[in-house]
Amino acid sequence: MVTSSPQPPTEPTDPHGHSGHAHTGNGPSSGHSHSHGHGPAAPVSKHLRKVIAAVLIPFAVAVFVGLAVLWPGGTPDHERSGVGFDRQTQQAKVVSLELVDCKSVNASQVPPTGEGSTPAGGGARPAQTGDCKKATVEIGSGPDKGRTFVEIVQPGAPRQLADGQEVVVAYAPDAPRDLQYSVIDVNRKLPLAVLAGIFALSVVLVGRMRGLFALIALVVSFGVLTLFILPAILQGSNPLVVAVVGASAIMLIALYMCHGLTARTSVAVLGTLVSLLLIGLLGSVFIDWAFLSGNTDDNTGLIHGLYPDIDMSGLLLAGIIIGSLGVLDDVTVTQTSAVWELHQADPSMGPRSLYRAAIRIGRDHIASVVNTLVLAYAGAALPLLLLFSIANSSMGSVANSELVAVEIVRTLVGSIGLVASVPVTTALAALVVSADRPESPAVAPGSGPVRGGRGRRRKR
Repeated sequence: MVTSSPQPPTEPTDPHGHSGHAHTGNGPSSGHSHSHGHGPAAPVSKHLRKVIAAVLIPFAVAVFVGLAVLWPGGTPDHERSGVGFDRQTQQAKVVSLELVDCKSVNASQVPPTGEGSTPAGGGARPAQTGDCKKATVEIGSGPDKGRTFVEIVQPGAPRQLADGQEVVVAYAPDAPRDLQYSVIDVNRKLPLAVLAGIFALSVVLVGRMRGLFALIALVVSFGVLTLFILPAILQGSNPLVVAVVGASAIMLIALYMCHGLTARTSVAVLGTLVSLLLIGLLGSVFIDWAFLSGNTDDNTGLIHGLYPDIDMSGLLLAGIIIGSLGVLDDVTVTQTSAVWELHQADPSMGPRSLYRAAIRIGRDHIASVVNTLVLAYAGAALPLLLLFSIANSSMGSVANSELVAVEIVRTLVGSIGLVASVPVTTALAALVVSADRPESPAVAPGSGPVRGGRGRRRKR
C-alpha cells in the first residue's frame, strides 16, 4: 500500500478534479463554485458585512413597507362589458359533430365559431359553400352545467372543432337563449400543465436544490405580480411606484433565495437596483418626449375603458421595468461571480485589475443579452411587422407609428439598462472584494489538506 504525504498542496485542488475552484463555506453545497454564483462565496469580514447591511437593510425595509402601504384588498369589482377578455366564460365539451351543407344552416350569416368580435368572425364571408361542421357543445361548469347548444363552424374558420374536444365558451346573459353561449377558445390546460411539469422536473434534475429554490422563487415572483402589482394598479395606485416596489421585492426574494444570503448576492442586488433606477429614469423621459400614450391596441383600450383613472403611460413604464428585471438579475449575478472567482484565483489583484479582467467577460455577455432582448421583442411583434410589410410601409413610417415606437423605446431603454449594469456591477464587486480583509481564524483541530485553499488565501 502506498500512502500519500501529509504535505499541503501548493495549489487549491478539488478532490473531484475541478482545479481552480476554491473550497469555501460549510455544508453540503460547499464542494463547487461556478462562474454564475452557484457555489458558496468566500467569507467576508464583519466590517464589510456591516457596510453592506447598512445599505441593503434600509432598502429592504422601505420595499416591504411599500408593499404593506400599497397592498390592495383584491381586484376591484366592475360590471362586465362582455367585450374581449371581459366576458363571463365557462368550460364546455364538444359532444357530437356532424357535417351539414352550409346553405342549409344559412352559414353565410353565421360568424365562424360564433366569434364575431374578431376579424375572422366578423361576418366578412358573404358566401360559404361546401360542408360546414355542426357541433353540439355541452356546458361543463357554472349554473347551466349540462345544457347543450349548437355551434356552426364554417370550412374556412381559423378554429376548427373536433369531437370530444374541451373548449371555452362565452356567456352573454342579455342575449336570446339560443345565442347566449358561443365557443371562443380551446381548453389548453392539460398540455400547458404537462409542459410546466416537464420544465419543473428538468430544472430540479439539473439544478438540484438550487433548481428547486429557483422554482420556489418563480412562484413567489408570480405571486407578487398577481396578488400585488396587478390589483394595486387596478385600484388606482401609481403604476410606476407599484412596479418599482413590486420589482424590488421580487429582486430581493429571488436573488437571496436562489444565490444565498452572501456579500456576493448583496453586490448583485445593488447593481440590479442601480440599473433599474436608470431604466426607470430613461423610460420616463423618453415616454414623455415621444408622446407615447400606452393605449395602442384593443386590450389597452379595453383597460382604459374599464378603468379610466389608470395612467396608461405609467403602465407602459411599469412594464418596461418589470420586463427588464429578469435579464438584469442574470447579468448582475454573473458579473459579481466573475469578480469573486477572479479574486479567489489571484488574491493579489487590485480593484483596477479585477475590473479590467471581469469587464472583458461582461462585454461578451452584453453582446449576447442585447441581441436576445431585441430578438425577443421582434418575435413578439412579428405579426405587426408583417402587416406593415404587406402595406409596403417605409421603415421610417413603421418606426414612427406608436405601435412600433413603444417596442423600440421598450427595447432600447431596457438594453441601455442592461449595458450599464455590467460596468456598474463589476465596479461595485471589484471595490467590495478588494476592500475586504477577512479575519484569519485559527485552524480547527483535525482539519486536513482539503482546507489548503483557505490557508493559501489567508496569506495576504
